[in-house]
Amino acid sequence: MHKKFKIDLHSHTRFSDGQLTPSELVLRAHTMQVDVLAITDHDTVAGLDEAHACQAGQKRPMQIIDGVEISTRWHGFDIHIVGLNVDRKAPCLTEKLAQQTKTRNERAAKIGEKLAKCGFEGVLEKARSLAGVGQVTRAHFARALVSDYGVANMDAAFKKYLGKGKRASVSAEWPSIEQAIGWIQQAGGQAVLAHPAHYDMTTKWLRRLVAEYASAGGDGIEAVFPGLNPDKQKIIAGLAVEYGLLASAGSDFHFPSRWTELGRNLNLDPALTPIWHNWPLALQH
Repeated sequence: MHKKFKIDLHSHTRFSDGQLTPSELVLRAHTMQVDVLAITDHDTVAGLDEAHACQAGQKRPMQIIDGVEISTRWHGFDIHIVGLNVDRKAPCLTEKLAQQTKTRNERAAKIGEKLAKCGFEGVLEKARSLAGVGQVTRAHFARALVSDYGVANMDAAFKKYLGKGKRASVSAEWPSIEQAIGWIQQAGGQAVLAHPAHYDMTTKWLRRLVAEYASAGGDGIEAVFPGLNPDKQKIIAGLAVEYGLLASAGSDFHFPSRWTELGRNLNLDPALTPIWHNWPLALQH
């Protein structure tokens, strides 16, 4: 794949915690001149049909990669595994994602109860309203706290209430990393360790995570994403090489902002092997 192509392999719609519809996301990707876009909503593939239908009506070519971002639990950390090029209709995947939705709903109810005890009555209903067609996520609770309950901003909502160990924190019974990798690969996809520098862990723990992820059969690791400082980028690139992982790049786009934008600054280190190196990308032909 030539460098002139713009690839973004991590994005979200309103079917999880993004703020755009799948059609709006596709149109935004065209505006940003993205050539290959993976849509990777949290624990659901429900937005993909609409995205493909929208793209079918566009004159400008763009390849949409069917994806998903699966929540897992590892040594007390919530770790996200992105699946790329999954068969979105594979029963082995849709059944497991239905379980994830059930887990999400149970967690949302518990978060709502804890926040009510903090004085935020009715916040679950507000979060559900913000989620609309999508899964209720912690981000929806944070947005509700900011818009309706006087919490200063999203960051404050997580630091005071929703973050790990805070007053409304709820640990979900997510599957293991190995299970998530299996679901993705059984659906014909490749598993990618999402935004490895965003987990609140030391470099020693990050190395352990990558080692265990690779031994569990993971295919790739996100080596480029927003907010990644150069030192961490070097560490992640080194781990990718050491453990034989392919490199992915994604904005983790949720809405247009100065911090994250589709396709922006996602160039991989030339020493890494891109996860798309053997994909049948239409743009290569």
